[in-house]
Parts: sequence; C-alpha cells; structure tokens
Amino acid sequence: MPPALDRIDKRILAALQRNGRMSNVELAKEVGLSPTPCLRRVRMLEDAGIIDRYVALLNPTKLGVTTTVFVRVWLEGQDEDTVSHFVKAIQASPEVVECHLMAGDCDFLLRVVAKNIEAYRQFQAEHLARVKGVRSLKTDIPMQKVKLSSRISHS
Repeated sequence: MPPALDRIDKRILAALQRNGRMSNVELAKEVGLSPTPCLRRVRMLEDAGIIDRYVALLNPTKLGVTTTVFVRVWLEGQDEDTVSHFVKAIQASPEVVECHLMAGDCDFLLRVVAKNIEAYRQFQAEHLARVKGVRSLKTDIPMQKVKLSSRISHS
C-alpha cells in the first residue's frame, strides 16, 4: 500500500511534474517548506517508488520523427512462450515507445514512432511482422494529436 500523501506531498509532485529540473531550493519555496524537509519528502517519494524516475521529454518533430502510429497485434497463441518471445522482441525495438497487453479484441497495443510513414512501413515489414508468433497486425494512423500528457493526477 502506498504511503498516504498529504497536501504538501501532492504539491511537490505537481511541481516536479511541471518542471523536474527545478532545484530543491526552488521546490521548497514553491511548496512552502525549508530546503531540508523538502528534500527529505522528495527522497521519501523516490524511495516509495511514487517518483519513478526523472526524464527529459523530447520534441519528436524537432528530431525529425514526424509519425506516430498505433498498432493492434494479434498473436497465434496466448501461451507463455509466444507472449514472452513477442515481449522480448518489442523491448528490443526502439521504434516502439509503448506496449500494452490487452484484454479484448487484440493481444497487444503498440505506440510506434518513426521518421515518416515509409520508415514505419519498413519497420512493420522487416521487423514487426516477422516476429515469431505474430498472426496479424492492424495499423491505426492518428490524424491529429488532441492531448498528450505525462502528468498523473494524484488528488
């Protein structure tokens, strides 16, 4: 069971989600603590696994990565070997930025990023479709990004 979060913990989490690079002094000032107790709380949130890691969010367009697709994957079977082989192949594929084991129609849902649609087609044909145990793939191409957030509400 995760530790109970008080109002200050929630303010710390909100502030760090907005700007993970802020100094402890800035964070302490924003949440109304002195630096030492603020740092102690941040360390507690890290140790509890509530703060999982710190990352830099990159702008894919500025890096020439202009295409995002969602791929529904159906496997030939749900046995441990087939699923495990597929998961290992996906974990080794940098184009796949999200992979979810699904309940429902398909077995997995992937979010794949690529330089362009041709680069995705090449990845699909040369890698994804060739993973042992893959029965079928369906690619959905989003027309417009309406919302993308890395923030998690913790009310």
